[in-house]
This record gives sequence, C-alpha cells and structure tokens, in this order.
Amino acid sequence: MIASGVGARSDVELRLPADGAYAAVLRTLTAGLAARLDFTMDDIEDLRIAVSEATAMVLDQADSGADLVCKFRLEPGELRLEVAAAAESPAAPDYDSFGWQVLTTLTSAASVEATRGQYAVLISVHSSLDPSAVDGAGL
Repeated sequence: MIASGVGARSDVELRLPADGAYAAVLRTLTAGLAARLDFTMDDIEDLRIAVSEATAMVLDQADSGADLVCKFRLEPGELRLEVAAAAESPAAPDYDSFGWQVLTTLTSAASVEATRGQYAVLISVHSSLDPSAVDGAGL
C-alpha cells in the first residue's frame, strides 16, 4: 500500500500548447491542487488570478509552437508553481508592470528566470490557514 501524504510523491507536471486557449485548464488544475491542500476559497481565487498573470507573462515570451510546462510542488500549507516555455530570446521581465504587481501582491514569493532558450515564472503561495492545522490534509 502506498502512503498518500506529503511524504509520498507530491509533485505534478502539466504540459500544454503555449496558447491562451489552454490557460483555463491550468487555472482549473491549480485550483484543484490548492483545494487538496485545504486552501481557503479566497486563497484559491487569489491563486487563480496569480496563475493567470504568470501564464500571460510566459505566453508573451513563448516561441511559436512551444509547449507551456507547468510544474507544481505541494507541501503542507504551500503550493509552489513554475510556468515555463521555450523562448529563444526572452525580454527582461518588466517589474514595473501591472501584471507583475498583481502577481507579487497575491503570492508569498515570485520570481522570473529569463534565459536564452526559456522564460519561466516561479511562484509560491501559502495558505492563510495555519499550516499545522492542515498538516497535509487531503494529500
């Protein structure tokens, strides 16, 4: 029998076409994973918005025909997400943009990795609930 807690495999990866039409799939998966971590409804809605902003930033830099690769790491009371796509010559992130301000307001941490060949946005969101109260509940 395999254990189903945080000690068990708690990472998820999703690969989609780098096209805005698939953003809803990513938001839905993110909300489902956050619910599994017992995030509040407000936390989940904030996370959906943050993921939309992160995705828009990556799609803006993605090469034509690229894949959008989304990696999730689930911890008690925390969800970490990387959204990335191939980008031959990505522009430097605009840390003064409205989208970046929204992203950093709604997340515990956010960063961008813009290197030749890839553009990635990494975010981390903590549940507003006391993590010791959830202790991996739902995993």
